[in-house]
Amino acid sequence: MQPNPSPPALLVVPVRPELPPRIDSTQLLRGHRTVEIEHGEQRYTLRVTRDNKLILTK
Repeated sequence: MQPNPSPPALLVVPVRPELPPRIDSTQLLRGHRTVEIEHGEQRYTLRVTRDNKLILTK
């Protein structure tokens, strides 16, 4: 009778978390000040303020 082989050693390799994709706001806005974004059943509005900041509202 042969002994049970031991399970293979677990090799732990540190993995750098993936960076999220980056999209320039001009690609989303396409020259407009507001765009509507559909996410599932919800609709959101992405708007550029007078101070050139972005606001996302439901």
